[in-house]
Amino acid sequence: MPTNGLNKALKLQFGLINHESRYLTAESFGFKVNASGPSLKRKQMWTLEQDERDAQVVYLRGHLGRYLSSDQDGRVSCEGAEPGAGSRFLIVAQSDGRWALQSQPYLRYFGGSQDHLSCFAQTVGEAELWAMHLALHPQANLLSVSRRRYAHLSQDHGEVSVDGNVPWGVHSLLTLVYLGGRYCLKTCDGRFLNHDGKLLHEPGRGTGYTLELRAGKLAFKDCEGRYLAPVGPTGTLRSGRCSKPGKDELFDLEESHPQVLFQAPNGKYVSIRQGQVRVVGWGSGVADGVTVSITGLLYYCSGLERIWGVNISANQDDETDMETFQMEIDRQSRKCTFRTKEGKYWTLVSHGGIQTTTTEVAANTMFELQWLGRRVALRACNGKYVCTKKNGQLAAVSDAVGKDEQLLLKLINRPMLILRGENGFVCHHKGSNTLDGSRSVYDIFTLHFSDGAYHIKGVDGRFWYVSSAGLVCADGEAPEDFFLELLERGRMGIKTQKGQYVHGHQGGTLKGDGQTASLWEY
Repeated sequence: MPTNGLNKALKLQFGLINHESRYLTAESFGFKVNASGPSLKRKQMWTLEQDERDAQVVYLRGHLGRYLSSDQDGRVSCEGAEPGAGSRFLIVAQSDGRWALQSQPYLRYFGGSQDHLSCFAQTVGEAELWAMHLALHPQANLLSVSRRRYAHLSQDHGEVSVDGNVPWGVHSLLTLVYLGGRYCLKTCDGRFLNHDGKLLHEPGRGTGYTLELRAGKLAFKDCEGRYLAPVGPTGTLRSGRCSKPGKDELFDLEESHPQVLFQAPNGKYVSIRQGQVRVVGWGSGVADGVTVSITGLLYYCSGLERIWGVNISANQDDETDMETFQMEIDRQSRKCTFRTKEGKYWTLVSHGGIQTTTTEVAANTMFELQWLGRRVALRACNGKYVCTKKNGQLAAVSDAVGKDEQLLLKLINRPMLILRGENGFVCHHKGSNTLDGSRSVYDIFTLHFSDGAYHIKGVDGRFWYVSSAGLVCADGEAPEDFFLELLERGRMGIKTQKGQYVHGHQGGTLKGDGQTASLWEY
C-alpha cells in the first residue's frame, strides 16, 4: 500500500467551454453568470464539490465562493454562499467527453450563450454541452484507484508503470498538456504517452485523451473510445479493452511536493545511508532514555518501546533515493519538514542531533528555511542552526550562520517548469521576446541547476535573462542565474542575480524589479 498518505487528491478546478468556445463566467457583481469569457482566468474557474450523501450529485463553486444554482423556472445565478437544493447538478457525460449539466431537483439541462443562459432545456442539444478545461496546476502525481500505486516513468521498460508505492523522484512527475481540447500525458523526459503504451517524442492522434469525471475520479478516454488503465504485473499504462470506465480505469491527481538534495560544505550529499549492523540480542543493562550509537544506527531505549533511528550525515558522493528528501511546507507557519522515501522525517533529538525516527509531524520535525542566495540555512525548533560536523553528521547546535551552516539545495523533480501566478500562467508574449504572466495556456520551460542557481530555458533553447529595462526576456544566447526560493506550499519566489524578484506587472508583462517576492505556483 502507498505510504504517501499525507497526499490528498487535488480539488478539481476547471473552466467550462460552451459550443461557441466561450467560458462560463461568474461576474464579480450582481452574482450573474454568462458564457462570454474568451480565456480561462480567475472568473472562469470553477471548483467541483461532491455531495457527501449522494456521490452522483455535484456542486459548482465560483471564484467568489458562491455556488451555481437554478430555480424551477430555469433562471441561473451564482449567489448562494452555501449550496442549496437548486445547486445540485448531475454530470451527464457524452461520448465525445463533453458534459451536460442537469439540475437534479428539476431534471432540466443547463446551457446557452453569452448572457442568455438558462437551465430549462428538456433534452441535450449543442447549446447544453460543455467541455472541461482543467485549471489546476498541470504537474502532479497520478494514483491508480484500483491498485493504489503511483505512475512513474520506467526507464528499464520504456513505459509508464503504475507500481510505485510512493511517488518518488523525477520519474513520478507527469505533466498534463492541453492540446486541441484534449489532454496529453508528458513524462519527465519530454515524451508523450500513446494509447498503446508506447512513449513518443511528438504528440499525435494517439496521445490525446478526453478527461471524464466519475465519482470525483478521473478517467482518460483515448481516440478510439477506450480508457487508460494499468495492465500486467508492472502496471503498464495503456488503453485497455473497456469502453466504459470501471475502477481499474480511475485515477486521482495528487500534489507533487518538491524533492530536494542537500550538499554540505564538505562537498558530500546529505544522506540516510549508514554502515549496516544487525543486533541479535539486547542486554538489560541499558537505562531508560539512553541513546546508544552503533555504526551510525541509533537505538533509543524508553521502557518497553525501543526505536531505531538513523543519523542524517553528509557522507555520500552519489545522488540516489537515499539522498533525496521530500520537502513539505506547512501552510500556516511556512516551516518545512523533510521526509525520506520510507516515510520518516528529519527529527531533532535531545542532544541536538538530526535523525530519522518518526513518521509523524511534530514540533521537533519542523525547520525554518532561510534563503541565502546560492545556499540555504536551516534553523530547528531549539532556535539553533543546523551545522555539518567534521565527521559529516548534521546537528542543530549553532547560534549563527557561518560556512558550516550553509547547505546547497537542489530541486530535482521539476526538470520541466510550469509557472502560474495570480493572473494566470507564464507564456511567451506573442510578437516579442518578453514573457506574459496572465495567460490561460502555458509554456513549458526547462530548469538547469548551476551551483545553487538555475538557468531557465524555453522551448526554442534560449534562456531567460533580465534586460536593462527590467523586463524578463526569453531569447538569451547565454544562461543567466536565477534563484528559486520555495516559500510556501506549492509556491516559489524567483530572484534575479541582482537580488530582485520576478513579478507580473499590470497587463501580464514579467519584470525582475520586485522588492518583495511574488509567488508562483510550480
